[in-house]
Amino acid sequence: MEIPLALRGILVITGKNMRLYYTKPPVLMFGLLFPLFMFLAFFVGRNLNLVLFFPAFLAMMLFFTASSVGPLITPWEKREKTYERLLSYPVTQDSIILGDITAGAVFGFGISLLVWIVSTILVPVTIRNPALFLLAFVLGTTSCAALGALLAAPASDSPPNVMIFSNLIRFPLIFISGIFVPLSQMQGAGLMLAYCSPLTYLVDLFNTAMTGTSAFSPLLDSCVLIGVSAVFIIAARIIQKRNLVKGL
Repeated sequence: MEIPLALRGILVITGKNMRLYYTKPPVLMFGLLFPLFMFLAFFVGRNLNLVLFFPAFLAMMLFFTASSVGPLITPWEKREKTYERLLSYPVTQDSIILGDITAGAVFGFGISLLVWIVSTILVPVTIRNPALFLLAFVLGTTSCAALGALLAAPASDSPPNVMIFSNLIRFPLIFISGIFVPLSQMQGAGLMLAYCSPLTYLVDLFNTAMTGTSAFSPLLDSCVLIGVSAVFIIAARIIQKRNLVKGL
């Protein structure tokens, strides 16, 4: 059966991104090493319950890995003058955006799953609901990769500038999302900010799947992640189309 042209375009863009950008230093640094070092700096020597905080660490790793590929792809291609060449091929801008998101999601899924497998050797973590655990992986990688595509949407041909801008968005999110401070210990303005972060609902979904404890229902967590993914994709599409009209 012949693959539809739009789907073929997404697969081709995804494969191209996987070959070119997975080994770029910014992706490896901000997507893998940085969250690992942050976790070690926060937990080493503090006698904290690693089993309790492991779902939050896994969510943070997934968040950084899945959202690190997108901010690099578009500015890099604009700098190398290959973005216009892609648009001249029989692919739509929507296929390019979805291909970038798919590449980020696959990277985040693969690295985070590997981290979880290795961590199970060191930390006695369990999964109470395997289906919900897999759902958290899929929805988490999709929403975080969609955020990465949105962060890359503003007109720029400088990867360092886009990576700095993306980190200005991503770093505050991890500190207000129940990763280092559980929601049960938050109150006031901090708790309200946590409710506004999509990462909060990913952490909660991992907590439900792994420990059985949660602040929200799995249905609410899933709906929020699906909703923000759609918003990020639509916003990235609008911004990039506006940039094309302006010739950026």
